[in-house]
Amino acid sequence: MALLLALGAATFLGLHLGTVALYWRRLGQKRQRDGVLGQPHVTLLRPVCGIDPFDAETLASSFTQDYPSYDIIFCAQDPRDPVIPLVRDLIERHPQVSAKLLIGSDPVTRNPKLNNLWKGWQAAWSDWICMADANLLLPRDYLSVVVGCWDAETGLVSSPPVGIRPEGWGGHLECAILNSNQARLQLAADSLGDGYTQGKTMFVNRVLLEREGGFAALGRYLAEDAAATRLVRGAGLKVRLTPLPFTQPVGRRGLRQVWDRQLRWSRVRRDAFPGLFLMEILNGALVPALLAFAAAGPEAGVPFLLAWYGAEIALIRAARWPGGWRDLTVLPLRDLMLPALWLATFARRGFDWRGTAMGADETPRGPERGPVIAPAE
Repeated sequence: MALLLALGAATFLGLHLGTVALYWRRLGQKRQRDGVLGQPHVTLLRPVCGIDPFDAETLASSFTQDYPSYDIIFCAQDPRDPVIPLVRDLIERHPQVSAKLLIGSDPVTRNPKLNNLWKGWQAAWSDWICMADANLLLPRDYLSVVVGCWDAETGLVSSPPVGIRPEGWGGHLECAILNSNQARLQLAADSLGDGYTQGKTMFVNRVLLEREGGFAALGRYLAEDAAATRLVRGAGLKVRLTPLPFTQPVGRRGLRQVWDRQLRWSRVRRDAFPGLFLMEILNGALVPALLAFAAAGPEAGVPFLLAWYGAEIALIRAARWPGGWRDLTVLPLRDLMLPALWLATFARRGFDWRGTAMGADETPRGPERGPVIAPAE
């Protein structure tokens, strides 16, 4: 029995080290690829809802793209949204970039983010559309990178976020989840040819998406990224991830905020990929470390943990993710939290997102009203 436990622990450690190595390999790759598209005109869609501390910086990054031909459509649902004056000011201060703000919500799906973006999708005249969340900080080569990742087998280009600028224990915990856990695993899967969509970035072709059911088809599951992954694979194509992720300023987070956010996305994964979700109980160091301790006690368990976290810390430093003492201290806390999240996911299926209840059994409705074009003035 001890031998079987030791083999199990060694297998998990080998897989962990393998994902670290796969990510490490990407650190040396070219950020921008040649692709097959050239540089087509791209419409950048950015949904906005409420105002966050970093919005002035993240939304302003939309206007500084080193890309020859693109326009921007900001989408807000409520004309009283406090972010609207900021968006109007940014549009006014960057007249060199074609940009507009659309206001209104069309309940075409059960997903409020998609309902917000629907008017922008309809207004975009380009066949190439990139949806980027408002809290993503876009580097100057953002559009060049996502366009360059498209090849003959691609149905969508995406990228997970990595957290920067954490504040407080919750912020550091959020970065530990986003960076050396989720981003590491997602990019390792992509390196093995099994990429998954992450809703922070979704670069799509309008003609392809319309052929596979249209924009509303992205609302078939609780989140658009899960629906997009299934749609692309159903078309016999692949989700491609960018060579490295893009950054998301995290700032201050409460521990309860982190729990609620991660529980929400855990329920999304359970809804869309139930078979894969069942394996998430094994994510993190807890179960493998228990096997190591059960096999030979502290003499095996302590070196096991040193090897596990040593490799992860080395990756954190190499990737230049937040790596202060708090960032390293929360790694075991994260790994204790992951199995608890997995268990809590089974309590119910839906979740609340920005005040909207989203359940797995809701049915999409048709559009009720169109957008309002808000001038910059």
